[in-house]
Amino acid sequence: MPAAKTPAVELEVRGRTVRVSSPDKVYFPARGVTKLQVVEYFLAVGDGILGALQDRPTTLERWPKGVFEGAKLATRADSTGDAFYQKRVPQGAPDYVRTARIAFPSGRTADEVCPSELAVVAWAANLGTITFHPWPVRSADVESPDQLRIDLDPQPGTDYADAARVAPELRALLQELGLEGTPKTSGGRGLHVFVPIQPRWSFTQARRATIALGRELERRMPDQVTIKWWKEERGQKIFIDYNQMARDRTIASAYSVRANPRATVSAPLRWEEVPDVTPNDFDVTTMPARFAEVGDLFAALAVDGDAGPDAPARTEYSIEPLLELADRDERDHGAQDLPYPPEYPKMPGEPKRVQPSRDRDRPR
Repeated sequence: MPAAKTPAVELEVRGRTVRVSSPDKVYFPARGVTKLQVVEYFLAVGDGILGALQDRPTTLERWPKGVFEGAKLATRADSTGDAFYQKRVPQGAPDYVRTARIAFPSGRTADEVCPSELAVVAWAANLGTITFHPWPVRSADVESPDQLRIDLDPQPGTDYADAARVAPELRALLQELGLEGTPKTSGGRGLHVFVPIQPRWSFTQARRATIALGRELERRMPDQVTIKWWKEERGQKIFIDYNQMARDRTIASAYSVRANPRATVSAPLRWEEVPDVTPNDFDVTTMPARFAEVGDLFAALAVDGDAGPDAPARTEYSIEPLLELADRDERDHGAQDLPYPPEYPKMPGEPKRVQPSRDRDRPR
């Protein structure tokens, strides 16, 4: 006879009751981590994950069967899979789950989950959400990013240590421009740096600012950094993924769990820690104790009050220095826009979106 199904568990989450079904379902077999333990992890880092998601339209990365060997995530190109991205609020969501309407590059719209309290995170985790992908906007103005997100993405032949060597030069460049960012591990091999910015600019302007930042970093570290969009041109370098600032492109939030056997998490860091840690240092079993010890190192990114009464006041920076740098690139170096992601319609000023090795008009 099949084993009896484990009864659901009800958790009290800051005044809400959240039901966790199949609490002993194993989500990470390599670690023996269950669904209930994943929910409890998010509650242990509650102020941190809520500060990262509060009032932001958020795509849910759901793994309802767990992260087992051979499991795959459905993509735009292949809709089959054991896991999927949920961009629209799931049917049957509790009445306390708020939403925000966002527009995709195609012009279609969707009402996305917009977390307003920790119970929403626990509810989503019960649905199999392990990674939260918030937009860099708030619900009051979904057209104006309030974060600049810089993705140091290791290419084949490089790893986290290479990204960590680029990070100090990135920080120095930001400071020269009057900005300050906060680093975090991606939870995989990469490193992210988030900068809180004034919500005055469009996605197009924020992306242009990120391109200018990447180009300047590439000039300073040409053997280590690339901003080439096409993989065949990048080499063994750290790619500054400027298209992470394009509309409807998101980065895993701080404290999100990543879909790998170890159940690593995206961990905020102090700048001085960047060269000494590894992504495997931070997972669902170790992060709660670190959070209890160091607090929310990403609190500077939360809007005032979102990360608790002891969080520092939020400083929002201007991207005008980066836009001026972009202007100089165009004037002095003839720099043009760079390709958008493949699902985008052709954008004004965008160069040909064709892989260089397949471009018949490219000089040989």
